[in-house]
Amino acid sequence: MDTIDRKILRALLEDGRQTNARLAERVGLSPSATLERVRRLERNGSIRGYRAVIDPEAVGYGVQALVGIRLRTHVAAGIQPFERAVQEVEGIVSCYHVTGPFDYVLHVVARDLADLRDLNNNQIAALPSMGRLESLLVLSEIKTGPVWPLQE
Repeated sequence: MDTIDRKILRALLEDGRQTNARLAERVGLSPSATLERVRRLERNGSIRGYRAVIDPEAVGYGVQALVGIRLRTHVAAGIQPFERAVQEVEGIVSCYHVTGPFDYVLHVVARDLADLRDLNNNQIAALPSMGRLESLLVLSEIKTGPVWPLQE
């Protein structure tokens, strides 16, 4: 990964829908050389995909929370079913395996507090190997991606 690759990644983080011609102009390469680099970054996994950034409130999710999860067991036979099951819960936006007082931290969205209570009590609490959960309501979003510290 060189300086040009990092410029490409930064530019795509700012606007993943820009044309290849615009991207080439921004990074100082020809369109064909830029496209070749983008395809290489896609093939090697540096670029994992392109997504829209959605405002949760605009699509009906007025509540966001971080949910700390402590499992009952820490062996593969308990962890793997939990991780597979998390993939199927629609209200879970992301899941992180972490260190500290929790084993996992989930970012969840819900329509309202009653929907969050239902998500916690009926879906998350029912996940395999669940021990304890603790919800932290998001009051406001101060900073969110898609910015990555890509050094020159």
